[in-house]
Amino acid sequence: MNGAESMLETLVNNGVDVCFSNPGTSEMHMVAAMGKSSHMRSILGLFEGVCSGAADGYGRMAGKPACTLLHLGPGLSNASANLHNAFKANSPVINLIGDHAIYHKGYDAPLNSDVIGLSKPVSHWVRTAASAADLPGDAADAVVAANVQPGQIATLIVPADCAWNESVDPVGTQGMPAAQRVSDDAVKGAAQLLGNGKSTILLMSNAALSERCIELADQLCQATGARSFCDTFTTKIARGEGRCPIERLGYFAEQATEQIKGVEQLIMVGTKAPVAFFAYPGKASEFYPPGSTLHTLAEVSEDAEDALQKLVDELDASKFNLRRQQLVKPGLATGSLSPETVARAFTELMPTDAVVVDESATAGFLTYPLSETAEPHDWLSLTGGSIGFGLPTSIGAAVACPERKVICLQGDGGAMYTIQSLWTMARENLDICVVIFANRKYQILQIELARVGAQSMNKKTLDMMDLGNPDLDFVKLAEGMGVRGGRATSAEEFNKQFAAAMSEPGPVLIEAILEVVDLPI
Repeated sequence: MNGAESMLETLVNNGVDVCFSNPGTSEMHMVAAMGKSSHMRSILGLFEGVCSGAADGYGRMAGKPACTLLHLGPGLSNASANLHNAFKANSPVINLIGDHAIYHKGYDAPLNSDVIGLSKPVSHWVRTAASAADLPGDAADAVVAANVQPGQIATLIVPADCAWNESVDPVGTQGMPAAQRVSDDAVKGAAQLLGNGKSTILLMSNAALSERCIELADQLCQATGARSFCDTFTTKIARGEGRCPIERLGYFAEQATEQIKGVEQLIMVGTKAPVAFFAYPGKASEFYPPGSTLHTLAEVSEDAEDALQKLVDELDASKFNLRRQQLVKPGLATGSLSPETVARAFTELMPTDAVVVDESATAGFLTYPLSETAEPHDWLSLTGGSIGFGLPTSIGAAVACPERKVICLQGDGGAMYTIQSLWTMARENLDICVVIFANRKYQILQIELARVGAQSMNKKTLDMMDLGNPDLDFVKLAEGMGVRGGRATSAEEFNKQFAAAMSEPGPVLIEAILEVVDLPI
């Protein structure tokens, strides 16, 4: 067996059985190995950013890594934006990056590049295989690295000759690292703060947003008078009927500042102290009150559920009954199509146990708060802020959870970054409903133009944030890639199309032509 075959079998032996691929010449022996394997599912993406985004979505929902197969430094570079999002989400991902044969590197061929240098900013672990015999062990180490809790990006660079030369037997099943336990001092420190009568919030993210963790936080809040919040953008959060409520920090600093006004103490669980998304002239980067006491109960790498359970035990908070969300549906709207009418239809018609992938940007600002009382669901957000996330991440979520409906709330500007995702959705027949919020502009940029103090608002300036002239036709784009599409220009049309999409297997795309509204900021 050659290096590629032994590497692949090692990955399968350790639970990695999905690969999102966009290969080139240097990866042909890895492609051939996948073709022989009955255990590795290979899914083709027509752009590397589709592959990396899909691996992110898969990791968030499956709780284990998929791998990507990418071509040299340029392929990795094309994947980097969504690897950045995955990095910020602490998603487990294994990148297999083909490279020139070791003996060919010195010739500096046209596609030669510093693959290690390109890998480091979007990887927690990077290694280049030195020989075919080393490759199975390298693959086993990559799996372990990716599974470091809550998840890491491991990048294994595979020179072509390491893939085609004769190798050794594959590595068997390895033990995976468990999450670190928090210290007793961290628990006792949090207990003291919660017991001193001062205004306190629990700020939670990453693994701390599981259904069980949010329940534990609810008991702590009832016992102490604290409030629980999650970060603005979260890897995955359990929401809807039967789940305990948790507030989300606002995106704009003014919103978040008002939400936590008067707070004296912040206890972080699986996250860090909140800061503004961007800097603004004359405004502070930190929007929590000056002089606040900051305490970390659990680092991102530590076991959040264990930490919260210990804190509940310390404060005897388990005696409090959980405050669970009741199912409240707003009813369908009529008339013009706006962010509100879309949000109402979404909340009214979303099925139980859906997975929601949100890159709706400004147009979806009402969808999150209104759907708090919808059917139980998981919500995935744009953790790293790099657009082009929603469509490919939906692919990964659908592959990980084929029995669940995936709903992608997607802004029109972000959609064009990874529009090739639609083709993969069709090819794999994935149960995904894509809702395109079509306001035909980068509305968030128009808002930020004013917020940062830039003065020019002339036509030339605004044209750089406009998606019209010509208008994008997402129905034709979808149909051209094998996805059935429809356009809605009224609430009634959207309600009908969304209801059909929820009752029929996907993929399907609905282009919602929105009435432009000003954001409440």
